[in-house]
Amino acid sequence: QVQLAESGGGLVQAGGSLRLSCAASIRTFRNYAMAWFRQAPGKEREFVAVISWSGGGTSYADSVKGRFTISRDNAKNTLHLQMNSLRPEDTAVYYCAAGTRATITTAYDYWGQGTQVTVSS
Repeated sequence: QVQLAESGGGLVQAGGSLRLSCAASIRTFRNYAMAWFRQAPGKEREFVAVISWSGGGTSYADSVKGRFTISRDNAKNTLHLQMNSLRPEDTAVYYCAAGTRATITTAYDYWGQGTQVTVSS
């Protein structure tokens, strides 16, 4: 059974930082591209960042480029998202996902339950 569990969310002031983690119970973790998506109230779930199976390739949404960094540790089956210079518009539930490297939700087979990030102004 595949499980993804996010952690690290919380309340932070604008300009602050948070580091999200995703622990994956996938035997073949290194075979999957991993991504972060987010969903704000009343909005569609949107792509944030993706990392290739090897960690050698990354892509970011324009809205987070230069502020967020995605990384993975295949030895520990973990995924991270370092978020700096946070803005109120970054407030959302953040989800990790495992699947094919892409920016669309349908490319991903497995999803975590999400972790809330709230940025106050």
